[in-house]
Formats: sequence, C-alpha cells, structure tokens
Amino acid sequence: MASHATGDGGIPPRDAPARGLTRIMTLGGAYGTRNHTVKNLRDLKGKQVLVETLPFSPEEAAAAEEAGIDTMKVRFDPNQPAPAEAIRQAAPNTFMAFSVPLLAAASETEAVRLAYDAMAIGADAIMCQWSPRFIAAAAEAGVPVQGHAGLVPRKSTWTGGLSAVGKTLDEALWVYREIKALEKAGAYAVEVEVIPEQLLAEITKRTTLLTSSIGGGGGGDIQFLFAEDILGNNPPPYPRHSKQYRNLYQMKEAMQAERIAGFKAFIDDVQSGGFPAEEHVIKTPNQLMDQFLRAVEDDE
Repeated sequence: MASHATGDGGIPPRDAPARGLTRIMTLGGAYGTRNHTVKNLRDLKGKQVLVETLPFSPEEAAAAEEAGIDTMKVRFDPNQPAPAEAIRQAAPNTFMAFSVPLLAAASETEAVRLAYDAMAIGADAIMCQWSPRFIAAAAEAGVPVQGHAGLVPRKSTWTGGLSAVGKTLDEALWVYREIKALEKAGAYAVEVEVIPEQLLAEITKRTTLLTSSIGGGGGGDIQFLFAEDILGNNPPPYPRHSKQYRNLYQMKEAMQAERIAGFKAFIDDVQSGGFPAEEHVIKTPNQLMDQFLRAVEDDE
C-alpha cells in the first residue's frame, strides 16, 4: 500500500524533512513519511511527554493527525483488515501501532505471521497482549512491538477483575517484573493501564521501554486516551481515568432528533397534500396525454 504522502513512483517527497516528517520505508515495502520513528520515539524518552489516541474511524484519524497527535493505536482484525487500512490511509504521516487480537496467535509462528499481516498494510508497529515468548519471536523477526501491563482487561481474572492493579507491594513488584520481562523480550514500548501514578513514574525511570499511560496518571512517557473519550462520543458514565474535551454524543443526539423531525414533517406534508407541490413534479408536454390515451386504447 503506497502512502498518500509519496511522490512520483511511490518515493516520498524530498521536502519531508522541511515539513517535520521523516522519509521511511515500511516493513511491507512501501515508501512513506512519518512524524516519528521507533528510534526518535526512544530518543524522546524522559525529554518530552507524547500524546496518543486510538481512533475508530478514518474521520477521527484524519482529525487526530491534523491536530498533531504523536502516535495512534489502531484495532486490527486480520479477517477484516479494511477498517485498519482505511485509518492508515486517512492519517498517512502518523506513527501507528496496530493492536492485534490476543486470541489470533497461538504460537510464535502465528504471532510473527499476524504481525507481518499488520505491517504489510502500513503499520509502523504492533500492540499486543502476548506473552514475552511471542513478543520475542515478533521482535526477532524485525517487528516493533508494544506490550501491555498493569490492568490487562482480557486477562483481568488474574488480577481480580476490572480494577486498579499495583496497590500492594506484591502487585507493584509483579507489574514491574512484567514490564522488565517485556523489555527483555525485545519490545520497544508498553501500554500501562490503571496503576498508581507514582508507581508508573518509578517504573518509567527503570525501563528502557516507552511507557504509554492510560489510567496511570502522569508517570509515563506517553499519555494515551481513546478518541471516543476525548471527543465525548458516548454518554456517561465515563471511565475515571478519561476526560471529555468535546460532547459529540450530545451533538449526535441533536442530529438524531433532527432526523426524526424531518421524517415526521415529510409524513405530515404527504398526508396533508403539501408534497409533492407544483415545483416538485414534471409538467406533461402539450397533447402528450391525449396521444398516450389514444395509443393505449388502440393497444386494447
């Protein structure tokens, strides 16, 4: 898949550095331009807090890129890759980690294959909830991998349900050791979910991984919020760790009310004889109906 930011012959434009972009080739072999690479993201660790989101539509992705979001996560279904590919195309210059399904890989070989499938359509990295063994296989194959630690919702039975993790010494040490295991496996980053802020701050100092905080306070290298939370796509209640910067849900409710009102007005207008009016119909040419009726009578 060629990037929208490519020039003639699929080669990225020479003015990319002047526009703050880096010329790259994806693991899948496509030329493109990106705002970040794994190397420069690592170079920014401890120097700059980055911002990350997960868009659910091409429109959200395009808006996030235009606004200047540093990195995105994108949900990737290998059986239906078109939505992820559309988001990639909508934000061609933003570093993206495709989030791969936990249950889609049951071996190191399958993990590498799934990672390659994501990279082939333009991912810059993958995000996963895999074990270090699977992560090591993908990393050894050349795929940048972001792991997941703290509250991992799909594995929450191990930590007592959908609640904060790391509020006891044993849990805090467990989170730290999980992150160090991901580091040893070759990951470049880790999403850390719903742990105490100061714990994340101390762990961030003690790992080479970029830590992406969602519900971990300001202790990470990256602040991550879903686009649906940032934009207020849904009604309350909201996750405690989230903040709504817009209220698109209210706007969508108002739009739905307008749709209903429009349909009701149409029904009323038809039933009262107001539609169609003279300006909505095609005028019959002179003599046409007389000619038509005579022709019909002849046919009968």
